[in-house]
Amino acid sequence: MIRVAALCALAALLAGNAHAQGATEIWKCKGADGKWTYTNDRNEAEKLKCETVTRQVNVAPATRAPSGSAGFPKESTEQRANARERQREVLEKELATEQAALAKAKQDLAEQEAIRNGDERNYARVEQRLQPYKDSVETHEKNIEALRRELANLYK
Repeated sequence: MIRVAALCALAALLAGNAHAQGATEIWKCKGADGKWTYTNDRNEAEKLKCETVTRQVNVAPATRAPSGSAGFPKESTEQRANARERQREVLEKELATEQAALAKAKQDLAEQEAIRNGDERNYARVEQRLQPYKDSVETHEKNIEALRRELANLYK
């Protein structure tokens, strides 16, 4: 399957070169190292005694892309404003949810900081126990910052 895809890619590449050079034949050659190569150079093919893969390459002329946005639906100013308003509402709801989650995460962190277990004489153990709570607070703060940026970008 890979060999077929490679052959098709190579044929397409050579077809582009063949069109530019006016050549219409592609040869398959076995090199001195035993690896197969493809060429559209007649002189090289004759030197290496290659076998012909194809004698004619059909190349479709390049087509131009349609100018402008022909065929695409147009969005009115009112539709754009409505979409922006809906997006703003969604972002504000997400921001409120994130702020509530941040408050809860900070409360959980404060509760955990107030707790001292007898087996946590080493401060590293305390830090290890508190780290998930600190990570949660940091994540919510970053989310709030990102949502505020998105809201600010809506009106630029």
